[in-house]
Amino acid sequence: MARGLIFERAVMREFTGTAGATFVALFAILLSTQLIRLLGQAAGGKLVSEAVVALLGFGALTQLPVLLSLTLFISVLLTLSRGYRDSEMAVWFSCGLPLTAWIKPVLKFAAPLVAAIAVLSLVLSPWAQSKSVEYRQRMDARDDVARVSPGAFKESVGGERVFFVEAASADARSDQDGTVRNIFISTVQHGRQGVMVSSSGYTESLPNGDRFVVLVNGRRYEGTPGTSEYRVMEFERYAVRIETKEARGIELTTKSTPTWELQQRGRSGMGELLWRIGMPLAALNLALMAIPLSFVNPRAGRTNNLVLALLTYMLYSNLISLSQAWVAQGRLRFDAGWWLVHVAMFAILVLLFYRRLSVFSWLRLGK
Repeated sequence: MARGLIFERAVMREFTGTAGATFVALFAILLSTQLIRLLGQAAGGKLVSEAVVALLGFGALTQLPVLLSLTLFISVLLTLSRGYRDSEMAVWFSCGLPLTAWIKPVLKFAAPLVAAIAVLSLVLSPWAQSKSVEYRQRMDARDDVARVSPGAFKESVGGERVFFVEAASADARSDQDGTVRNIFISTVQHGRQGVMVSSSGYTESLPNGDRFVVLVNGRRYEGTPGTSEYRVMEFERYAVRIETKEARGIELTTKSTPTWELQQRGRSGMGELLWRIGMPLAALNLALMAIPLSFVNPRAGRTNNLVLALLTYMLYSNLISLSQAWVAQGRLRFDAGWWLVHVAMFAILVLLFYRRLSVFSWLRLGK
């Protein structure tokens, strides 16, 4: 009994250490890819720089169920594969203990991670998606000056103007008045193009709520494209009204809808519900499936089982996505779709255990 407890503690420590290293590596890859994408959007003026960190956090929280599921599968697989390579599993089997004896410690290790995946998939990930959508819509609803990224050309809300501001104070990009420098505004009105340039300016708010950007000591060039007729005007003060978008309610997508409201979205909502329920079930199945898939013959190649395990994970993930799409399209009933894939993979799990146990029984009889 004491030996069993000591062994389980050692195994749990190794599972935890491998899972921690795997999660850090996968999480770093996830953050890097998302950060590159968000920085590209910020550089193109589609996203303000101060929104990058918030959207990065929301995006990471959304992907955590998949990340934890993959971490659980890899940690069990690598730990048991190391046991085969170092002949520790041979000692295990020589003591008369079967491969199924690993189910108990694996379940103890997997239980809290599966619970965390369930909470993330059903509650936190949809919340993060809705907050990300809300944040993007709030950024998109700001006025023209607030939407301008210093050093980048930006089209106005109505598409009639193009703004360029070399530098702007923090107040100019908020709801307060502030100063802007080196301004370029191009407008098209009644077929005539006008270009206004100024080295300095400021934003101004009127009592009725209208906002203006005021150019000081600048020039306006006006003419018809394709002709040589144009005129140049100098001004001391030129006010341009700032367009604003009307505030809209949050447009929830299927992925950002709370779990308890998915039934109201019809087939697409039921397909999303199938995926959310499937994440913890798949994580549990994969953790157990890693036990027979971890077999490594020390005399043969060490990558065969890893390739097979990777293919199994991809097959499982694609089957869940396929069943989600079929439910959303009405080709598969939700009542059958939510459990069909998991039962099929559990049957494969039983067959893998049976095959592995049969091989070990044959080896013992041969001896």
